[in-house]
Amino acid sequence: MLSTRFPLRAGDLSLTVIDSLAQAGHRLQDLFTPSLRLGVTGLARSGKTVFITALIRNLTQGGRLPFFAASAEGRLISADLEPQPDDNVPRFDYEAHAGALASDPPAWPESTRRVSEVRIALSFLSAHPIRRALGIRRLNLDIVDYPGEWLLDLGMLGESYAAWSRDALDRAQRMAGCKATADWLAFVSKRDPGAPEDEQAALEGARLFTEHLTAARAQSTVATLGPGRFLMPGDLEGSPLLTFFPLDLTESAPIQRGSLAAMMARRYDSYLAHVVRPFFREHFSRLDRQIVLVDVLGALNGGAEATLELERALASVLKAFRPGAASWLAGLIGGRRIDRLLFAATKADHIHHTSHDRLEAILRLLTRRAAERAGNAGAETHVMALAALRATREAQVRDGGTMLPCIVGVPLPGETVDGQVFDGRREAAIFPGDLPEDPSAVLSGAAPFTATFPRFRPPRLLPVTASGERPAAPHIRLDRALDFLLGDRLQ
Repeated sequence: MLSTRFPLRAGDLSLTVIDSLAQAGHRLQDLFTPSLRLGVTGLARSGKTVFITALIRNLTQGGRLPFFAASAEGRLISADLEPQPDDNVPRFDYEAHAGALASDPPAWPESTRRVSEVRIALSFLSAHPIRRALGIRRLNLDIVDYPGEWLLDLGMLGESYAAWSRDALDRAQRMAGCKATADWLAFVSKRDPGAPEDEQAALEGARLFTEHLTAARAQSTVATLGPGRFLMPGDLEGSPLLTFFPLDLTESAPIQRGSLAAMMARRYDSYLAHVVRPFFREHFSRLDRQIVLVDVLGALNGGAEATLELERALASVLKAFRPGAASWLAGLIGGRRIDRLLFAATKADHIHHTSHDRLEAILRLLTRRAAERAGNAGAETHVMALAALRATREAQVRDGGTMLPCIVGVPLPGETVDGQVFDGRREAAIFPGDLPEDPSAVLSGAAPFTATFPRFRPPRLLPVTASGERPAAPHIRLDRALDFLLGDRLQ
């Protein structure tokens, strides 16, 4: 029987030692100018790029942040973009993203397609009288952004090829009416796992598997299937690391050496060793705080199966974050530990504020069930509904003798509302309905929430005026998110 586990090699040990020494160096630097590494992640279409762009804009241009204590109390002296701290990581292109939102008409920035990073140097006064007397203090905020498509790969760590194959096939068989999925399942059904290794079968199977994943992503409101690099290969396109696929393996049957199953298992293990583990080591192991952006409304609109898929994805995410108490000794020896974890239900501007607490309750229940499934505990975890850049406003609209709480925004060109096709200039008032009070009823399907929202045009980000006025970017609870993630480090 061929083992599908990767043995520890001398090279792996050397990398571990080098990483530990590098992290120790970061800690020594922090003694002089402390840094806080904030990971921003989430599933596809959750708004990561917009969140980071809005965060930088509000910090550097003095946005309205009444619930961000350091800003509200006048203790935040300045926030300035600094040179990229890590030479081997691309810089988050804030200027291009902000430029898209400042154009006329404004446009949403392109979504995340690679790992990127940006540093903001914060100067502030302490809230404590003794430390305040020592003068202005500094904190380097390093924001790390990475694609949602790669996020779910972390759930593969610790999972064998056989277990991953069974799960992938089970989920594919629940996708009714998808031709790409049916074609791939038909191909797999004709493959004998015990047959000899076959490069052409590997290439064809990987191609059909990728088409299935692409179709599943287009069909689903959650888009949680992976491996992520099959959907966004980057410089790995055509590599043997991306030429494997699940096989229908009998649970008790051993994998024979030299077989197609052994070939697929070897490439699966190589994918974990050369793609997933380095990504985890180089980025996750250095994070202090984490925000996970979640499109809960999209999952609810997708029905009970989409919501269950979202819960599975959150469980996979939680397994990888290793949250827990941080200490300077743990940082020097074994890497940083995430001690604050924020789950944020995005697109809160798509529903009336009277349903925001219900949206938070649904996400809170989802994360609690996901945490129980993942066996995760330790970090201080918080849940909130937010919109980093608000694209709608609220209004009361009369419907007969009833006043309905609506949201008003400008649908993007080509969007349809009640049979009307919009041109990107006209406003539409939409009654989104109310989320049920009982979150368990929503997740079970007993009280489904269905509301189709158009994609709204973003507000235009105006530049600083000649008189020095800095127009604020509208948001919902971005200030509360900042206070949870950064507030204690600005005391």
